[in-house]
Amino acid sequence: MSNSVADKLARKTRRKAPAKQVRLKLVFVDFWSAVKFSFLVSVCLSIVGVVATVLIYTVLLSTQVLAKLDELFMDIVGGEQSLMSMIGFPQVFGFAVVVGILNIIVGTAIGAVAALIYNLLVRVMGGFQLGFTSN
Repeated sequence: MSNSVADKLARKTRRKAPAKQVRLKLVFVDFWSAVKFSFLVSVCLSIVGVVATVLIYTVLLSTQVLAKLDELFMDIVGGEQSLMSMIGFPQVFGFAVVVGILNIIVGTAIGAVAALIYNLLVRVMGGFQLGFTSN
């Protein structure tokens, strides 16, 4: 008798609950939420870009790659001008920060324009239909 009860329990646990499916349609993107999200993503990418630029510059400086380029530049141009005076750490860092700020502005604007375009296209096309399951 206990063997049949164990078999029944095993069969019950093997059965899975039916998966519930929900279909949702994305018909509106909030403009300010899209602007805030794209601003945050742009800030994060700009910080990564500045840090990557500083790290790459430091690696190139420590491996003497920039020193060899400086020697080659002085051989081609002449001994009075140095490449390292033009691309020192303050110049590289300042350039990376300026590019990061421009990326923040452009990325935020692209996010805003994308939200506006999506909201306009939804009126014509009806939006995206997304399916979700409970699994």
